[in-house]
Amino acid sequence: MQRLFEMGEASALLKREVAGEFPDARGRFGPYGGRYVPETLVPALDRLEAGVHRWLDDPEFIAELDAQLSEWVGRPTALSYAPTLSARWGAKVYLKREDLAHTGAHKINNAIGQALLAQRLGAKRIVAETGAGQHGVASAAACARLGLPCTVYMGAIDCERQAPNVGRMKLLGATVVPVTGGDQTLRAAIDEALRDWVADPNGTYYLLGSAVGPHPYPLLVRRLQSVIGREARAQMIRQTGGLPDAVFACVGGGSNSIGMFHPFIGDESVRLIGLEAGGRGPALGDNSATLTMGRPGVLQGCYSMLLQDADGQIQETHSISAGLDYPGVGPEHSLLMSTGRVQYEYVTDDEALESLSECCAAEGIIPAIETAHAFTGARKWAAQHPGATLVICLSGRGDKDMPTLQRTLLKGKL
Repeated sequence: MQRLFEMGEASALLKREVAGEFPDARGRFGPYGGRYVPETLVPALDRLEAGVHRWLDDPEFIAELDAQLSEWVGRPTALSYAPTLSARWGAKVYLKREDLAHTGAHKINNAIGQALLAQRLGAKRIVAETGAGQHGVASAAACARLGLPCTVYMGAIDCERQAPNVGRMKLLGATVVPVTGGDQTLRAAIDEALRDWVADPNGTYYLLGSAVGPHPYPLLVRRLQSVIGREARAQMIRQTGGLPDAVFACVGGGSNSIGMFHPFIGDESVRLIGLEAGGRGPALGDNSATLTMGRPGVLQGCYSMLLQDADGQIQETHSISAGLDYPGVGPEHSLLMSTGRVQYEYVTDDEALESLSECCAAEGIIPAIETAHAFTGARKWAAQHPGATLVICLSGRGDKDMPTLQRTLLKGKL
């Protein structure tokens, strides 16, 4: 990928990131981020920004959120040593078990936090988008918990490949709206959720599921998901007496990964490695590897790395994992890539399926296909760093992926 900053500029940006100076007053992480929205949404975003600054540092709000995370979500989630993978890979492998959180993935951390914030802001209903379905399920569950009506937009293609999660959302009381326009995946679902919000920016709250979109959403989602990395860091010190050599997470929009990485950014000894969806290969349209293959541009409210053609047209993407099938990425990830603090690589569909199969057989855990991308990256890194200590963010469980797995790994075996 092209080098975007000179060494001195990148170093200065990273120092500001470590010092907590981003996002700045304009909602930017260095050159990335900002707010590119219709005028009708500006007052709603201003109210949300004011709410973020007021409530996320309010002791009463924090106590209520912590209680929900502990008593309902099931936090802290375990940090599990993986003995068989460790023996196979020649490394010490630990798994941060977000698959054990209520609803089966990290998405619930953000959903319950934003739903509580929406209550404080006086919202009468919630709209959300979902790709893999996990954020939709988490939003539906959080809204049921708090008594808020919930509408979830989901691309028609994702509705088909993530049918179990569609059923779960409906059981939890949400209205699921299949999106048949555009690419019929996550990007189209976000577009429809934004249209709904524009129609009623005062009574409706948009519960955005990833660290993307206009300011303050990337900040808000990172704040709520950083519980993953804070717990993992403290657990590693308690269980091993020190920090890991490297931390791995899959990257689509980037919520689990920014939540995992952020508490480690100031630890220079810890390598941070994000794994994107390489899909079928490097050709435009065959993957969702935004950071490793993209260029900067504006999509759905913010300036970040995008997959686009030479004319700046956003391209359809491909990934076997619905949650990674998105042509953009959170602006903080773009900054971390540009400064060199986080290394981003891509993993193909076939490699992810191979890693998923290995994790099932070796550790008795069925990870989400999204998560399996991180396992591939960790395995490759371990081969080059014998004896290293690794932490993988196991962002979600693979129950939702059974229709896809039946057509791929289990084809001919059932």
